[in-house]
Amino acid sequence: MSLRQIAADVQAGRVTARQIVEDALSAIDAARDLQAATHLHRARAVACAERIDARIASGSQPGPLAGVPFAAKNLFDVEGFVTRAGSRATEANAPAGRDAFAIRALEAAGAILVASTNMDELAYGFSGENAHDGNTRNPRDLERSAGGSSSGSAALVAAGAVPLALGTDTNGSVRVPAALSGVAGLKPTYGRISRSGVTPFVRSLDHVGLFASDVRGLALAYDVLQGRDGDDPVQTPRAAKQASPGLGAGTFRAARLGGYFDAPLHPDVRAATDAAAAALGARETVLLELAEAARAASFILTTAEGGQEHLPKLQSQPERFGPLVRNRLRAGALVPATWTACAQKLRRRVTDELCALMREADILIAPATPCPAFPLGTDDWEVAETTLPIRLGIGMFTQALTLTGVPVAVVVCQGVESGLPVGVQIVGRPFQEATVLGAALHLERAGFQMAPQMREPTHA
Repeated sequence: MSLRQIAADVQAGRVTARQIVEDALSAIDAARDLQAATHLHRARAVACAERIDARIASGSQPGPLAGVPFAAKNLFDVEGFVTRAGSRATEANAPAGRDAFAIRALEAAGAILVASTNMDELAYGFSGENAHDGNTRNPRDLERSAGGSSSGSAALVAAGAVPLALGTDTNGSVRVPAALSGVAGLKPTYGRISRSGVTPFVRSLDHVGLFASDVRGLALAYDVLQGRDGDDPVQTPRAAKQASPGLGAGTFRAARLGGYFDAPLHPDVRAATDAAAAALGARETVLLELAEAARAASFILTTAEGGQEHLPKLQSQPERFGPLVRNRLRAGALVPATWTACAQKLRRRVTDELCALMREADILIAPATPCPAFPLGTDDWEVAETTLPIRLGIGMFTQALTLTGVPVAVVVCQGVESGLPVGVQIVGRPFQEATVLGAALHLERAGFQMAPQMREPTHA
């Protein structure tokens, strides 16, 4: 069932929150071959469900997300548990004293946390491959990547185990797994949703984002997550709660991002981007001239800030990091400060250029990834006669937009040639999430949606 169906049925007494939670826990157990969950919060989830059922029985309002089970990337604090962030380097950290803001906000609305999910170590990666917790497998094809770094969250939604999951997006860590796994995803405006209680990776780029089985569910959950939080020092003053996004039929002035975003593209990705542009009436192609430079600047900020964030443990306990992440962070710790200063200057130029493009367009359309999901363990992958270092190359179109901090939704459809999900980015102006979600809903109604991959587990 969709997020909205579950909430409606629980509120109406057609099903209990406890039954929904038990079903979700069983579904996650049955999908353990995906290696998507790192911990099931069984006792907590059941206790929360029983409180919601008691509230309904007494005639009290249970909240707009009553009984909706959700998962959270293992980057979000859960009270009483160590936030491992997919790494052994964090295992000696103290347990969290309280839940992350995003978890508290969802549960205050009646949702129920059932699992913490697998991820690229310390959120540094696009592939969902983890040296400590195993590689997250794509529900559409167990031999392929689910995308990363919010891999487990996307995989559980795609598998139909939960209708909602929290992730984070620094360079594309919501957008890439949404596209590869085949679910709806949203990266809100930078600073829009509180990051309080979320382990940082790159403080100047980190966003809280989310996945849902459909766009209306995405919008409902996003609405709940809004609001000012005094514990987040970087949250923008404009983050005061907006009215619920209106997702009616509407018209959009749309344009397509070309140039850098035109190649390399798998035929399925090109076809999906063409179809999205046609459905949204995009008659013009515009160029973000600084796109390639923006991606390079994002690389510099990511590796430099990430390296400094984890430098003490890199020096004292290097063996507790996976080899790939350890080497990336060590290199980043050596990046000169002048490089990061130049990258931040470029950030303003890229943002100004994108905003200038959007004076004539409400939304911009771009591919989310250059190709569908690639096989796990792959270093290089051929896409349209171009060989990509795929673990990094899969994020080339998301990373080029990261510096701007604008809201981006991802919608998906099934590729004709590959049979796998392919995603399209819907890019909006800062703080115009309602417009982005409205356009995403328009595409979903036009056929950009994939059903959850319900299947018998192979327990590989």
